[in-house]
Amino acid sequence: MNSKNISHWIRAGLWALPVSALVTAWATLEPQPDQEKDPDAWARFVSSDSYQVSHIFGSTAGTILAIFGVFALGCCLANSRVGRLALAAMVTAVAGTALLLVPAAVSTFATPAIGRAYLAGHHDVMQLEFPWSMTGAFLLGLLLALLGNVLLGVAVWRSHVLPRWAGALWVAGAVVFYALGVVLGLATTGSSLPTQAAGALLMAAGGGWIAWSWSREAAPAPDLTAAGTA
Repeated sequence: MNSKNISHWIRAGLWALPVSALVTAWATLEPQPDQEKDPDAWARFVSSDSYQVSHIFGSTAGTILAIFGVFALGCCLANSRVGRLALAAMVTAVAGTALLLVPAAVSTFATPAIGRAYLAGHHDVMQLEFPWSMTGAFLLGLLLALLGNVLLGVAVWRSHVLPRWAGALWVAGAVVFYALGVVLGLATTGSSLPTQAAGALLMAAGGGWIAWSWSREAAPAPDLTAAGTA
């Protein structure tokens, strides 16, 4: 594959960053009712068609697009002055984001089945407990995704290749989304908070700025064999 084709793929991947953040923001706009306080409302919510659509195209597709975008961003910075940091951050962020596909799949396909069973009168289905290993994978995924995306933003800031403040927006968005959104939401309401959508929008702004800057400069594809040597 010649350098022009590689550059096209990197550009497409960079544009996946803001798209993934936007669909993720859309998927988190409507919080779930409290499962313990109002199980009827929760069951109706998770068994609705709109819930499954938002999770398929928001949570799951958004996560897949994010992985594609993070790979592209790592390749974009691979031969810059922060090549080693960018590639380490890329691997960390992709590993964390991939782990988050596990609970995303459960929420998309298993949770609606639980809701429908409850509405059909099988109230004992609410006593189902997922294994601790899934919780562990979810928490590890959150930690790696937060750490990897923060380091990616730092790499953008220090790269002298992409706009510095786009990296700052990316870091701010990652902290707001993961720490003040997902983690705080689980610890308080058990559902998504407005901070999740706000963090995703910050990441969409930073990712869009990164993609626009790369596209405008029509940058050549990096020499990946020399990654981190500059």
